Amino acid sequence: MNIDERVRPTPPPPPPRRGVGRLIVRGLGQTFVTLGVVILLFVVYEVWITDLFGERKQAAATTAIDQQWAQAQETVESTSTVVVTDPAQLVTDPRERTPQYQTLTGQGFAKIYVPSFGADYAFTIVEGTDPDDLYIGPGHYPDSQMPGQPGNFAVAGHRVSKGSPFNDLNLLNACDAMVVETQDDWFVYRVLPMTDQQAGWNPAADSRCTGVEVPGGEYGGLSGRVITVPSDYAQVLPVPGVASATVPSDAMRLITLTTCHPQFSDAERMIIHGELVTSYAKSDGFVPPEMQER
Repeated sequence: MNIDERVRPTPPPPPPRRGVGRLIVRGLGQTFVTLGVVILLFVVYEVWITDLFGERKQAAATTAIDQQWAQAQETVESTSTVVVTDPAQLVTDPRERTPQYQTLTGQGFAKIYVPSFGADYAFTIVEGTDPDDLYIGPGHYPDSQMPGQPGNFAVAGHRVSKGSPFNDLNLLNACDAMVVETQDDWFVYRVLPMTDQQAGWNPAADSRCTGVEVPGGEYGGLSGRVITVPSDYAQVLPVPGVASATVPSDAMRLITLTTCHPQFSDAERMIIHGELVTSYAKSDGFVPPEMQER
């Protein structure tokens, strides 16, 4: 034996053969990791990225309606210089006013504020409830009434993603104000009593509840919040739950907001019903006192 043969290292043993089961487990693990990353990216896009896009679309709709109203205000100011800011002088009877609405699908025609959600809660309402419309902001059901009119002014909105305008509807309480602004008017609606409040309802217990009563007659059983199935279109009819498209002569002036329920799911619908309690004619510099409620 020569010297080279004595110092030559022993070659390492061959690696163990991998079984088929082990390869399958590794493949499945890699697949699940990939799927997890894809799902995470989808959630990020759906919840946060679409919110950003929705906010941009909403901002554009708000800019457009602000310009439209400013032009209309300039016309009014050219014919009148009287400015009234006293709420008592601006209170109107909606039965004696016939607001004019010119709506185009996907374009804004009104704004909604919920003072209890904070001073920055304001959304432009667009006409229509198709996906493209609701990507812009809350959308008016075209077959429902307009703000201030007898019957049911019904509006749909996303709870999560695409601007999430109705994400906090579950936080509304009886008598909370929902203020709708149009080109010529302010309409103050208040959430109806909840089902568990109706038996002992006393509007005198809270000054905000003035004019908010437990509905009766055809509206009996109507409450401030309803959780129902997505197909329950009857909630946005002139008389919610009554299968008729005819607006009764003595119809309540309602607002109905609809959104998905629970959060991050569309398995059900959350419905908020409110009643018109006050309306004001618009005047330069005037903001309804209800806007200060928190």
